Amino acid sequence: MPLSFETILQQIDAVVAAVEKVKNQSKYDDLSDLKCTGPSEAAARMHATIDRLAPVGSSHSKAAGMLMTQYGVTNAYAVGPLLGILKAMRADYAAGYLSSVAELIHADVFADFLEMADHLLAQGYKDPAAVMTGSVLEEHLRKLCDKSGINTTNGAQKKVDLLNAELAGTGVYAKLDQKNVTAWLDLRNKAAHGKYAEYTKEQVQALLDGVRHFMVRHSA
Repeated sequence: MPLSFETILQQIDAVVAAVEKVKNQSKYDDLSDLKCTGPSEAAARMHATIDRLAPVGSSHSKAAGMLMTQYGVTNAYAVGPLLGILKAMRADYAAGYLSSVAELIHADVFADFLEMADHLLAQGYKDPAAVMTGSVLEEHLRKLCDKSGINTTNGAQKKVDLLNAELAGTGVYAKLDQKNVTAWLDLRNKAAHGKYAEYTKEQVQALLDGVRHFMVRHSA
């Protein structure tokens, strides 16, 4: 039997309040002054809440899973993006986009991760939107390397900046594209490392638009 909207919102609000309390105890964006278990517990609790309450197969659930794959629950940098996803999911329930926990989000609401990032940005969550868009870009670059016969490992996984240079160096795309990718990755890194004041919502929108057009021009 599906949970009521009221119960879902109450559960999300309780988790958000608990995580905000943890964040308010820290002087730093990366929560580095807190006990080692604080950030990991906050990330794990948010991920569990999203996994439990998001519709099966929804972009909320997929985005949280992608962040956990990228950062892991012990990385404090996952706290901010997960909090953004959780708040966006709460806003969707409150707005009536999701009729029950068992239902999928309509295909025209979120077609892919970039649309999820668009949605996060529209809700005012520029930081998780930037992280998500940058993660999509990195994965696309790796797929471009696979398509072009460029090795993505050299004993360990190559840094994405090196892949960008090799893709441009072998003519997969132009030097101008390389510069744009470098700038986009720099913005993603600022978002991932808590440097939220160093970029604006408008720059994240430009990142989204640029990555979307880049992926269309250079399909993988």
